[in-house]
Amino acid sequence: MALSYRSRRRLALLILLVGMPAYIVLAVSLMNSIDRLPLWAEIPAYIALGFAWIVPFRAVFLGIGQADPEATKKAEGSDPSA
Repeated sequence: MALSYRSRRRLALLILLVGMPAYIVLAVSLMNSIDRLPLWAEIPAYIALGFAWIVPFRAVFLGIGQADPEATKKAEGSDPSA
């Protein structure tokens, strides 16, 4: 079942406000639990962890910055000049 635009916006906000800080704590804890990596390996590890949280939520964030497509359809359908 596909989420509506409003549901995706709310879920995206929840992910950014709650999920992302929790993921940052988890990622830093994970990096601290292993032995210190050399700098040449630690930087790519943090970059990979920085992008890893995006993969499962890509569908949620897709198109969130654009106007509501349902409102656009309603506005076009109620246009009296058409």
